Amino acid sequence: MTVMDKIGQPMVAPVAPADVEPTIAVLVLAFIADPVTRWAYPDPEQYLRLFPAFLRAFGGRAFAQGTARRVGGHAGAALWLPPGIEPDHAAIEPTLPTGREGEIGGVFEAMDAYHPREAHWYLPLIGVDPAHQRKGFGAALLQDTLRQCDNDHAVAYLESTNAANVPLYRRHGFEVLGTIQVGSSPPLFPMRRAAR
Repeated sequence: MTVMDKIGQPMVAPVAPADVEPTIAVLVLAFIADPVTRWAYPDPEQYLRLFPAFLRAFGGRAFAQGTARRVGGHAGAALWLPPGIEPDHAAIEPTLPTGREGEIGGVFEAMDAYHPREAHWYLPLIGVDPAHQRKGFGAALLQDTLRQCDNDHAVAYLESTNAANVPLYRRHGFEVLGTIQVGSSPPLFPMRRAAR
């Protein structure tokens, strides 16, 4: 497994069908201490049972579109949805734990209010295994698809569920549009990158 290219940069590759399960697994690891995710799934058993299905519902259409990316073998992954492709909203509800339905629903409604109305690339999920963080894998995943956005002169959009990640996204041209916080939820930060 090659994780770096000839000049020492992390290698990004499309997620092939055989890579889907390892990609879901690395995202489960990546979000294990994420503030918003663990607020929504506070019980460890629920998290391990339900969150993989949530990942598939929220960003899994990237697999069929060929826009899912992995880096460093399986050190990290990004599930990008190209213009016109949305999460599987009907499949999301059964993946959510009971107890916070109103607040979680409110978070999703607020997220929808910030989504660009023009054609855009949406990054619902990006994460790096905690054992491989701070090695440039997240930046490599962003740069890979942002090049496509720039070639298409397209907007890119995401919600950061962890304030610690906002500076990374800012370095790649994203700007914070506001703060989403519903009830007891930690803050989320909708971010937009203008077309270039």
